[in-house]
Amino acid sequence: MRILKNYLLNSSYKILIIFLPLITSPYLSRVLGVDGIGINTFTSSFTQYFILLAVLGTSSYGIREIASCQQDKKKRSEAFWGITFISWIASIVALILFFLVIIINKKYQEIFIWQSIAIFASMFDISWYFFGLEKFKITVIRNTIIKFLSVFAIFVFVKNYNDLAIYIIILNVSSLISNLSLWPYMINEIYFPNKLKNMNIQLNKHFKNTLVLFLPTVALTIYSMSGKTFLGIFTSVVQAGFFNQSDTLIIMSLSLVESISVVMMPYITRLFSLSENEKIKKMIIKLFNINTGVALGIAFGIAGISLQFAPFFFGKDFTKVGEVMMLETIVVPLIAWRGVLGTQYLLPLNKLKIYSTSFVIGVIFNLVFNLSLIPLFGVFGAVYSLIITETVIVFYQYNGVKKDFKLFELFLGVWKYFVSGLVMFSCVFLMNQTFKMTILQLLLQIFSGVVIYSLMNYFLKTQLWLMFNTLIKRNVIR
Repeated sequence: MRILKNYLLNSSYKILIIFLPLITSPYLSRVLGVDGIGINTFTSSFTQYFILLAVLGTSSYGIREIASCQQDKKKRSEAFWGITFISWIASIVALILFFLVIIINKKYQEIFIWQSIAIFASMFDISWYFFGLEKFKITVIRNTIIKFLSVFAIFVFVKNYNDLAIYIIILNVSSLISNLSLWPYMINEIYFPNKLKNMNIQLNKHFKNTLVLFLPTVALTIYSMSGKTFLGIFTSVVQAGFFNQSDTLIIMSLSLVESISVVMMPYITRLFSLSENEKIKKMIIKLFNINTGVALGIAFGIAGISLQFAPFFFGKDFTKVGEVMMLETIVVPLIAWRGVLGTQYLLPLNKLKIYSTSFVIGVIFNLVFNLSLIPLFGVFGAVYSLIITETVIVFYQYNGVKKDFKLFELFLGVWKYFVSGLVMFSCVFLMNQTFKMTILQLLLQIFSGVVIYSLMNYFLKTQLWLMFNTLIKRNVIR
């Protein structure tokens, strides 16, 4: 029940993350325009490389380390301060390098200065500590409050293109406040520096391990951001903006699937420390099936509404985003599979070599195809490159675990989700192309899609439906 509670709590916050941009994105697209959205996308994607350096691999590594010593306050304190000190040093280095770069390159210099707040904010992010303890309530509550305040500030202070800097400040200061708000909770959680002389901080150990996880993190960031960066360089910031709008909605829609990874990672780490390998294997097979069901439902659903949704939601200047979204839905199940094999299996079981190498190989493919396809196909080239990259990563990760999982074990019953999704897509796409898009029509299409997909899951008796049915019987009927 604790896992279910954590999942529901975390997924509720993920739903909020999806819901709030659905309110702000249409407004921002219209007041900032394609140029404002494009400039923010380009400068933000560039800043992410320095945030990557500031964070190193501390987030994933921190969750795993804290999860492995949940009951020992002294060991938790040693792990916390060791990882935090490394993060602080890396953040200072990242800030120095960032300002050196923007001093040399003066284009969008003022915007870049405001983007630097995000690097500073990452210095104080300790959410990994609470995730490792499986205390999701603390982070969810404070993030929810700050998210609502930031949305309110956007509507009050961002009125036109000239307010682009204000918009960036609101986003980054909100992130800083959010990170700082966690620190008061640490008073009773850990021992503070006055007792450090009795601790074994092991900076060298933590640095080496975060560096190992830094490789997949840097690879993930590079291939998720390089498309936007190269579009800004080789085509225009407008094309980068198109890709960003599509990519943002696709990634937001995957939040429910990613919630499972965040919740399950510390739990599987704990099972591994207890040598419960058979239990882990059964759980991974079930999670692979369930994640696939959710991911294919999301992918077919977005594809069905995308063409009419984009110009209605973002404005007519963003009509092209609809075509980009429809194509990019292909990556949704790929990202879900990567999440199960990588985040939920390889990482908790400390199989870091396979995990890290998969992303390094992925980023090589991504850079090669971005450089060759973006000049030829523009924004669609970036999407083609992303699909190829995700496919390569999933293929490599499975190749590394095929001794533990047979292909038929993982994909048994997946055809049911594909058939369910195809039926849903056909109905929703027909509605989307037949009727003029309005808020009522959009809600009707989404509702119809959910009902059709759910009914198909019921008729085909999918694992997702059986799990849902079991939860209803346990928590409602009883």
